[in-house]
Amino acid sequence: MKYKMTLSYDGTDFGGWQTQPNRTTIQELIEAALQTALRAPTPIVGSGRTDAGVHARSQVAHFSAEISFDPLTLRTSLNALLPKTIQIREIAPAPEDFHARYSSKQKTYHYHLHLSPVLCPFSYRFKTPVHTPLNLEAIEKALPYLLGTHDFTTFRGSGCGAKDPIKTLHRLDMLSEEGGVRLEFQGDGFLYKMVRNIMGTLLEIGTEKRPPNAIPSLLAARNRRQAGPTAPPQGLFLYHVQY
Repeated sequence: MKYKMTLSYDGTDFGGWQTQPNRTTIQELIEAALQTALRAPTPIVGSGRTDAGVHARSQVAHFSAEISFDPLTLRTSLNALLPKTIQIREIAPAPEDFHARYSSKQKTYHYHLHLSPVLCPFSYRFKTPVHTPLNLEAIEKALPYLLGTHDFTTFRGSGCGAKDPIKTLHRLDMLSEEGGVRLEFQGDGFLYKMVRNIMGTLLEIGTEKRPPNAIPSLLAARNRRQAGPTAPPQGLFLYHVQY
């Protein structure tokens, strides 16, 4: 039987979502906890791979199990086995054709920027500090150029395995929050490191290294080297996956 798992994690101390050699990852720890709880190897598939240092408020994964169990009891067992920085929020039966990655319709990411001179010690793991003045009006002007359907090759990270670089951004908003701003990205899918690469370019626009209307030419170039650097991971959250 197939199950859908919803979970949250602080990605600071992990090598990302996906299992890999010589690094402790979130997928690895959850699979180990599942094997202990269910007494059988239980691989999981996530909605997407988050990088080292990136967080998730609502990541989704699926797994299959041959034995029957109470989802609430399993959730309690897994949370007792996992680090406190990884917590399972819900486990529920899912249709056999459900796939955490391929069944998703939309994803929402939030990127948090801290703009105040002093970074709160309780939030430094979850925001990217900016130490130079930012022209927020310039960033705001750049956002509409990214909305809609585009070839996002320019903002595609190396090692991206996606066959199609064409994605649709349905919403991109900048909102004020305590100590800074957050940018909310909502789209039908995202390329590897796409949000962080867009953020690196928006930060260059905010520091007036580029004009807001540079975005269309960057998209048309389809050349990663012409865009800004990859923004740091700690400000990025996978916020929601819609099915």
